[in-house]
Amino acid sequence: MAEHQSNSSLGRITAGIAQDTLVDRTIDFLYSRLPDWRGDPEREAVHAEEQLNSQLCKFMNSVARSDFPMVNFNHEEHQALRRKVDISVTPVQQIQIRMNSFNKYTPFLVLEGKRLPTPGTGREREYVTGRESRSGGIQRFRLGLHGHHLSTVAMIGYVQSESTVEWHERVNRWIDDESTSSSDTTCSWSQSDFLGLLTRSVDSRVSRCSSKHHRASGSTGQIAIQHLWVEM
Repeated sequence: MAEHQSNSSLGRITAGIAQDTLVDRTIDFLYSRLPDWRGDPEREAVHAEEQLNSQLCKFMNSVARSDFPMVNFNHEEHQALRRKVDISVTPVQQIQIRMNSFNKYTPFLVLEGKRLPTPGTGREREYVTGRESRSGGIQRFRLGLHGHHLSTVAMIGYVQSESTVEWHERVNRWIDDESTSSSDTTCSWSQSDFLGLLTRSVDSRVSRCSSKHHRASGSTGQIAIQHLWVEM
């Protein structure tokens, strides 16, 4: 966790965090605060995805003011084809990351939130893909519908039943099923899309892992996804 800064240094990237590590440090900061957000006595117990995303965004903005003051968390960011990503993170001042420039209007990190399990008929595998509806979390990043200009993004998993260990196995099984059935015509899936090793904190009831994917036709390069899961 970053040390508290004086008022004169608030928002300055020079206050202890190198620009080229800001993405990773922001993801680590968010992950470290997931248990505090879940257990916040002021937080209303809600279940809907949009409400959870909004709550998390407000909480992170509040704690970032003192502990990570170089960024802002924003709820719903416009993306390609009139779509919106659930949460974005922008710097408070202009910065350069990996030869790209970002400012208060351009996010250097975007995050998609998904409930596990996803409610509704026919939406079971939406953490991975929504097939023709293009509603899948990983799918949208692979298609460039979300975070098309970024090389690292993140997903928040709101685990509302069972354990993160079970969900990790299930998500990889879904990816494996897609790779053999080829029923998703929007993306080509393979075992290289599997989520990596899961790290779980039993006491805090949070888990994380990562995955790397080739972007689908029409987008370029690879995209790395950090998966941050909190047992609600």
